[in-house]
Amino acid sequence: MNNPEVVMIGLGYIGLPTAALIAEGKTKVLGVDINKNVVDTINKGEIHIIEPSLGESVAHAVSQGYLKASLTPSAANTYLVVVPTPFKDKNEPDISFVKAATKAIIPLLKKDDLYIIESTSPVGTTQKMMDFIYQERPELEGQLYIAYCPERVLPGNVMYELIHNDRVIGGVDEASTEKAVDFYSKYVKGNLHKTNARTAEMCKLVENSSRDVQIAFANELSLICDKADINVWELIELANKHPRVNILQPGSGVGGHCIAVDPYFLVSDYPMESKIIGTAREVNNYKSFWCAEKVQKEKLQFELEHGRKPKIALMGLAFKPDIDDLRESPAKYIVQKVLQNANNEEYYIVEPNIQEHNVFKLTDYQEAFDKGDIIVFLVAHKEFKKLPLNTKKVVLDFCGSFK
Repeated sequence: MNNPEVVMIGLGYIGLPTAALIAEGKTKVLGVDINKNVVDTINKGEIHIIEPSLGESVAHAVSQGYLKASLTPSAANTYLVVVPTPFKDKNEPDISFVKAATKAIIPLLKKDDLYIIESTSPVGTTQKMMDFIYQERPELEGQLYIAYCPERVLPGNVMYELIHNDRVIGGVDEASTEKAVDFYSKYVKGNLHKTNARTAEMCKLVENSSRDVQIAFANELSLICDKADINVWELIELANKHPRVNILQPGSGVGGHCIAVDPYFLVSDYPMESKIIGTAREVNNYKSFWCAEKVQKEKLQFELEHGRKPKIALMGLAFKPDIDDLRESPAKYIVQKVLQNANNEEYYIVEPNIQEHNVFKLTDYQEAFDKGDIIVFLVAHKEFKKLPLNTKKVVLDFCGSFK
């Protein structure tokens, strides 16, 4: 692509939809990714992830010449960094991908360019990247616009929420904030809230930590109710009749690239001050272990009662319903844990949103349900809700498929 206006570093679950949105606004976007298969797929007008309406948007943008993918960046006016921020050992944030993406564009930067990080990052990352840029290009010091603007979208509804959700935008200075707000205002209909980079970075972490704490309360209730022989789904429905109570739904744990990860950024940097946040992470991680142990217990009980080993259907691998994203998935962890304790039982592993998995052999959900003696619902996919409740089968519903 000649003379792209925007370079998007990272074409994953957020980067590609964002690139497509900008390109749909008739802005030339060069998307950059280290995965050649991703680059080749996009350049054919196709997509490598499941997300409603994303395929049509990418196909149109590519056919119109407003979106192209590449393994290397080119010079532009605006650079967006949307790459993973995983963890090192001991849950320490790893911003090496952000730094590598930044390093790749440093030779291309020029006066008045706009550089934005969207990747979830520890507080102070934007400042660190600014220092890194000016260390490598001291002649540009004070001549770039540098800002942080976290995504806050829901997988399965990304294309709508990118346009309509409010955004928090924080620059390293007021001029950078204004420049970034002007950029997003061309594509986003939601309100654009101005702040500074450190507050914007913290805001992203706080949003997802808040969700994690609320889910941990629901998951902890499910553990209590199991011991108390109380239906947790009925209990929560009744408790929520109170005008000031809104308990979330429990599940098999917490997964995904945000809620299961972002709280660790705070726990790592502020260990003494983040006791509730850290405990919530422990509760939600434990819930997955507890689910795996419940399957093991039910398996042994079945064998005692029936004199044979059960056939077990493990329903779902994604981290949330109706998507193909398995990142940090508690369901995947539970399946792995259950299979580690396998003893010649027959297992059927189900994930209707992907065609194949490099570790697990997948089975059609209806076949797994029909053949299984023990049906373990790990993710509340819409397909599973169509299945009948069969009293002849042992059903472990960890996600409220039949609540």
